[in-house]
Amino acid sequence: MTTNLDQFVRSTISQAEWLVHRYDAPRDAFQMIQVDRATRAGIPFLVDEHLGTPSLRAFRRADLPACSTAPMHFIFHSAYCCSTLLARSLDVPGVATTLKEPQVLNDMVGWRHRGATPAQIRPVLDQSLALLARPFEDAESVIVKPSNVVNALIGGMLSLRTDAHALLMYAPLPVFVASIARKGMWGRLWVRDLLKKQLADGIVDLGFSPGDYLLHTDLQAAAVGWLAQQALFTRLATAMPHRVRLLSSEVLVSQPARSIDAVAKLFGLRLEEKSVAALVADNFTRDAKTGAAFEVGRRSQDQADGLALHRDEIEKVVVWAHAVAEAAGVAIAPPAALHLSL
Repeated sequence: MTTNLDQFVRSTISQAEWLVHRYDAPRDAFQMIQVDRATRAGIPFLVDEHLGTPSLRAFRRADLPACSTAPMHFIFHSAYCCSTLLARSLDVPGVATTLKEPQVLNDMVGWRHRGATPAQIRPVLDQSLALLARPFEDAESVIVKPSNVVNALIGGMLSLRTDAHALLMYAPLPVFVASIARKGMWGRLWVRDLLKKQLADGIVDLGFSPGDYLLHTDLQAAAVGWLAQQALFTRLATAMPHRVRLLSSEVLVSQPARSIDAVAKLFGLRLEEKSVAALVADNFTRDAKTGAAFEVGRRSQDQADGLALHRDEIEKVVVWAHAVAEAAGVAIAPPAALHLSL
């Protein structure tokens, strides 16, 4: 017999605007919030800081029925590499809907750090992905761009979605280190917090002892985190050569139309050449996070200004990181680059 609760749950699940947002581990329940397409497109990340106070519904995980899902693909990244710009560019009604850093995947990481086992996480992660894979239109694919704190779960996510393809985005080492230096104290605190989480995830294997990390400067910590992610990306690309490709931020920015076309082919999206040109014109002239107009050449100028201000420290850290990478067998330029057709 169908109850009012069953009808309420099914009604919620059937509407893509009800986004799975949080996982409450003690109650084994999901929180879902009402966020329409325009709102999702207008904010940089699907986290509380940007979502405000939308309508909320909570359901026990056991009460949720199976839902109809779309093809799902992923944009994973190592931060500050234009992944938000690419995700925004691929949000095309009727073709794909993109989810930028949904909070529920961060919750999986937090739960893991609090002691949850892989056997506990796997079914919840699977159900989270299914709930995320509900498109606004029937013909659409769903492209998820998780936060980079989720990177330790990439292998598990791809094993749960065997039809999914993944793009791994990164900024070249000097660009990444300079970006952190340019962001001042908050950027330096961020990389240390990230490194702490990477150590908890067990993905840092560069030959250092635990005490060594306390002796590293902030930009050395940034480089260590970058190298750990590059090592992870290399392992993934090597293990799944037909499903995983890498793309540099500098390639995306310098060749946006060819990059978007190549990503669309990787994900099986139907984008016409005219549509790609329109996406570039609309998205590559605006700040990916704020939507404000972005002056031509501003990114290059910002990079040059940051390098000029911190040149000595950046250059020393880059040389040091290359030596660490060589000793640990980490490829500075990882394999399996996305192929850009002429």
